[in-house]
Amino acid sequence: MKKETTQPVAKTTSKKKLQGVVVSDKMKDTVVVSVKSFFKHPKYKKFISRSKKFMAHNAGNTNKIGDEVIIEETAPISKHKRFKVISTVKSVGASVTK
Repeated sequence: MKKETTQPVAKTTSKKKLQGVVVSDKMKDTVVVSVKSFFKHPKYKKFISRSKKFMAHNAGNTNKIGDEVIIEETAPISKHKRFKVISTVKSVGASVTK
């Protein structure tokens, strides 16, 4: 009789992709992206708007404040960075300075 060996199947999980607006680009190779969500409260049936900020890796500091970007979940890059910028949806021509 032959023994059948089973090989472990690797789990493939899809990475989260979020779309948001760059709100800060003051750090080296990092941008802060604000992602807005709009959902209905399960109990009270009221629509709620929430926003959350994510730090994302931006190699080469290519994105500026106001740019609309798509970010993707990755392995931890640093203490707070868990996302990287995939692409720019809409770019703002002039950078905003204070």
